[in-house]
Amino acid sequence: MWFFTSPHIIFGEDALEHLEQLPGKRAFIVTDAVLDGLGFTERIRRHLHAAGMEVQLFAQVEPDPSIQTVRRGVEMLNAFQPEWIVGLGGGSCLDAAKGMWALYERPDLAPEEISPVYDLNISKARMVAIPTTSGTGSEATMFVVLSDPEQRRKIAVGNRELIPTLALIDPSLTSQLPPRITADTGLDALTHAIEAYAANFHNDYSDALALKAAELVFGYLPRAYGAGQTDSQAREKMANAATLAGLAFGNAFVGLAHALGHSFGGYFNIPHGRAVALFLPYVMEYTVNGGNSRYGEIARHLRLNEGDEDSSVEHHLIEAVRGLERQVGQPTSIVELGISATQLEDGLETLCAHALTDSSILAAPRMPAGDELEKLFLYAFAGKEVDF
Repeated sequence: MWFFTSPHIIFGEDALEHLEQLPGKRAFIVTDAVLDGLGFTERIRRHLHAAGMEVQLFAQVEPDPSIQTVRRGVEMLNAFQPEWIVGLGGGSCLDAAKGMWALYERPDLAPEEISPVYDLNISKARMVAIPTTSGTGSEATMFVVLSDPEQRRKIAVGNRELIPTLALIDPSLTSQLPPRITADTGLDALTHAIEAYAANFHNDYSDALALKAAELVFGYLPRAYGAGQTDSQAREKMANAATLAGLAFGNAFVGLAHALGHSFGGYFNIPHGRAVALFLPYVMEYTVNGGNSRYGEIARHLRLNEGDEDSSVEHHLIEAVRGLERQVGQPTSIVELGISATQLEDGLETLCAHALTDSSILAAPRMPAGDELEKLFLYAFAGKEVDF
């Protein structure tokens, strides 16, 4: 027995107008200072005021939100007692909002204790997720990624009760994204789709969503990256791809690229999408070498096999991923990020320990043994094809 869970999704032009139909007296917006300065929060506030709500703003979320930020937000939630929590922004803002929601409902839990093991008994508030990037899929999942600056690590937690009540997908909110963030978040969506399709917990429902998400990313990310401010269709398709990929991995989980990316990104302060996408081709090679891969099915769906029906069709997808990464200026090795061999060597023990304990690794179709995690980091540093 398995479950498929999803928020109520409203997408397309004027999706934000649905905020005016929400019942309640108080709404709490969770976002960052940049979006607040650009007027995004005022736009949301106007719709909530039209619904007759009092609004309070928390605009203190930083990239890779910390446990400490979540706790500050919970203090404000406890004082304000809202019926709605509105997460506005990229994955960092949405994850912070979900973390605050969890601890607002269960003040006895520490952030790292959020898990499917505990019932949250959601009763105080409901959540609206409004993404302003096209990649994380956090608007459609139960997962929360927070950072612990003291330990230089990220923690990935989650609970099915933290799937947002509503997800409002308005592509106009992504029209001003710069190319670098467009690439980082778009490749994050692709990583979600591919890892969800390959994951041990994949199922017919998640498979269909993952394939469509991958198709949209390959078709529209280069356009969004190159002409995102004027290509409204590309922005719309990428917004949909991100949510579809979120639904896919939210119901199938991700895998080793995320375990490595979480560890690496937390230690070296690398944006999430950039980190997981960097490791994706290496993890795919590693998985293919283990003889347990579904990548050929994705390649055939995307028509990448060029009439080649043997096992090498899997490598067509790996090369297509690398080609897309290069097309949108994504670094394909650790050394390209300006990290030295000494820096990597100094952190290698910690990096491997954090990756091994990351919950994402549980769904990996091939589980690392012995020194294989260390070798994956070293191969990714050098840009070397994985041969083990």
